[in-house]
Amino acid sequence: MIFLELKDLRPTREYYLADYQYEIIMKQIQKFEQGLDGDHEVAFRLCHFGQSILLHVTDVGYCNPSIIVFRGFVDGKPAQLIQHVSELNFLLMSVERPDPKTPARRIGFAQPN
Repeated sequence: MIFLELKDLRPTREYYLADYQYEIIMKQIQKFEQGLDGDHEVAFRLCHFGQSILLHVTDVGYCNPSIIVFRGFVDGKPAQLIQHVSELNFLLMSVERPDPKTPARRIGFAQPN
C-alpha cells in the first residue's frame, strides 16, 4: 500500500507560463520603486521599429499561457500594451510625476484568486 502526503499532490510549477513571468516583473518593479522618492514614479520606455514611447504604468496583469498586459498612460491618454512573454523588453525609468498635486503613483498588482 502506498501513502501519499499532501505535498506530493501539488502540481509542479510551470515556469513558461505568463503568471511566472508576471511574478518576476512584479518583483523587479517593486524593487525599482523602493529607490524612488515621492516626486518620481515608474515609467517604461518602449522602443520598437525606430519609435520610442514613454508609458506611465499604473497596472500590470497577465493571461496564461503567454500574455502580459501593461496599462497606463501615454501622453496623458489611456493606453494598454498587450505583449507575448517572448517579446518582453522594456526600460524601467524614474520620471517626475505628471501632476505635482497628487502623490506619486505606484504600480498596482492584482493577484489572481
